[in-house]
Amino acid sequence: MRSEVFVTLSPQQEFKLDAEGGQAFTHEEARRWLDDEFVRLECEPLRASGKVLLADKVLTVASAAGQRLLADAAWSAQFARATVAALGRPVVRVDVPAMTVGF
Repeated sequence: MRSEVFVTLSPQQEFKLDAEGGQAFTHEEARRWLDDEFVRLECEPLRASGKVLLADKVLTVASAAGQRLLADAAWSAQFARATVAALGRPVVRVDVPAMTVGF
């Protein structure tokens, strides 16, 4: 099965990111990459408790990345590989306007 990440930024704008190819992330490497991007992009926790679930991290990093980074082939490939490795799912759908992550 192919590994892909779909990111919807608006009804007219969806990115299909291929998570195949390149060096695969381990679960821990993927978590670390998402943590680093969460901090670098100055993301904020979605929950008032400050607890950040992996799915929340994927959602907020995708939102903060926006069109600029999602259109960048190198960054989006890293994001896709980190997302599938961290969440342990071959296909992930990130819907930023609906604030959902589905499988």
